[in-house]
Amino acid sequence: MKFQELKDYLESKYQQYNDISFIENDPISIPHQYTHKLDIEISGFLAATLAWGQRSVIIRNTNQLLTWMDHDPGNFIRNFQSSDLKCFRDFKHRTFNGTDCFTFLKALQHIIRTFGDLESAFCGKDSEPHKNMNVPISRFRSIFLSIPHEHRTEKHLPDPLSGSASKRMNMYLRWMVRKDPSGVDFGIWNQMSSSDLILPLDVHTGRVARRLGLLKRKQDDWTSALEVTESLKRFDKNDPVTYDFALFGAGVNGEL
Repeated sequence: MKFQELKDYLESKYQQYNDISFIENDPISIPHQYTHKLDIEISGFLAATLAWGQRSVIIRNTNQLLTWMDHDPGNFIRNFQSSDLKCFRDFKHRTFNGTDCFTFLKALQHIIRTFGDLESAFCGKDSEPHKNMNVPISRFRSIFLSIPHEHRTEKHLPDPLSGSASKRMNMYLRWMVRKDPSGVDFGIWNQMSSSDLILPLDVHTGRVARRLGLLKRKQDDWTSALEVTESLKRFDKNDPVTYDFALFGAGVNGEL
């Protein structure tokens, strides 16, 4: 496609999929149950963590976690005692099990008690996320995993400095940072700009991006995520991941 044809296609698919009706069957529906920042941050982080597999199962299993938190995730994470975690022992979502769940809950509590919220942990005073996004993601991962944990849990928070595309973290950052007039993304983090964000690259967005000539690299890794994001900046340098809706929607619905 020529530049204008491609831009028109991306814009049309963005308008089609960046709609409030998109929320119901997507993991982003989880944080949309809440209005307070900390509740949105925590529920969104858990939904993004579990966001692989069938979307209906992701939503069901994340809602199970929130039910055990009495649908008050901010208060629960800040105040729970070890005895409150018994019901999480048998949780399972694909390879994410009760052991991983314990670590994630305790890590979230450590972050909330130390930093106040997840934005402050991610965008601390020394953070310069706009210069190289893999550095702050990796730094947040190090903070998150600074509590005692089993090695197996580390795979659920991939490190972009090791080459991972970090799809779920980039998706979570899109939810938190991007100012969305349609009300799908939240835009409640103000210490980062949408221009800093990296496309959440997965099998769907990768396949469509390659078919549209936006991505040449074959692997779905961090380098490819940077490549496709740079391609999308030709169409919107201030908000390139706006086209995540277009690429993912066209991919998951088998349009390309």
